[in-house]
Amino acid sequence: MAAAAAAAVPSLTLTLPSPTSLDLARTPPAAARSIVLGSGLRIRETRQAGFGSLLFVNSGRRDHYLCVKAAQGPPGLTQERDVKKMETAAKSENVFDEMKQRFLQFKTEKYLGEPERYENLAQAQAPKFLVIACADSRVCPSTILGFQPGDAFIVRNVANLVPPVENGPSETKAALEFSVNTLQVQNILVVGHSCCGGIRALMGMDDDKVDSSSFIHSWVITGKNARLSTKCVASSLSFDQQCRHCEKESINRSLINLMGYPWIKEKVDGGSLCLHGGYYNFVDCTFEKWTLDCDDNLMGKAAGDGYSIKNREFWS
Repeated sequence: MAAAAAAAVPSLTLTLPSPTSLDLARTPPAAARSIVLGSGLRIRETRQAGFGSLLFVNSGRRDHYLCVKAAQGPPGLTQERDVKKMETAAKSENVFDEMKQRFLQFKTEKYLGEPERYENLAQAQAPKFLVIACADSRVCPSTILGFQPGDAFIVRNVANLVPPVENGPSETKAALEFSVNTLQVQNILVVGHSCCGGIRALMGMDDDKVDSSSFIHSWVITGKNARLSTKCVASSLSFDQQCRHCEKESINRSLINLMGYPWIKEKVDGGSLCLHGGYYNFVDCTFEKWTLDCDDNLMGKAAGDGYSIKNREFWS
């Protein structure tokens, strides 16, 4: 019975860095066996009926465990799974073939076509913008706003949120610190967009319960002030309309949060930094742009007392 179970296990070949090749299928069946190679590498294979092979690899100074598990399903299911893996791998390679062609086109038309620009960029960067945009694949700031390499320092997160300064560290805060204090950007542009899944998740959260096990909920709760404001002023609207309102409201709340960072407020008050909001509607391809009016006492308004904007424009 044990011999029959061992024979049912598919063959497995382990290729080592040295020219030695070990074919487990041709090794005499045994409950456990050890093979010592010239390099001092010891491999012990243990077979158990129905569980394939388990290899313990010892290199002398430390143990490495290599678990090789034979297929537990019927051969037909295994073959189907292998075919799917091969198809997925082929599709992935096709995608990278297309990406390679786009890269080579960029190199030929842009990189080699503008040698002075890229030589300068190889030495340093001096972007005028920090752009905080959503990670949504339909909202690429460089594509929709025409940023060229070196024009903008860009950070993207779910729902293009700026957390308050008192919250813990995050990649968005790191980008703020570096771009404002080191790169000396002159503008911060927070770009929101239509049909934002992050804002929809924020608006759909239970008022009395936050799912702390969800990374999404733990992040989008950053926009809770925008959610509360929307619920107050747009409670009579449909859920979709509330989401649309919150998409824009969250941008302004992020701009107000920016004023909570002392080194940002100092530069804004000194006139060397401006804070802007933008809203991209990819349904009809329009863009709204505005600037936060920082002449008011925004620190006193951060709790939800309102804010002022200026220089509003609508691009269509």
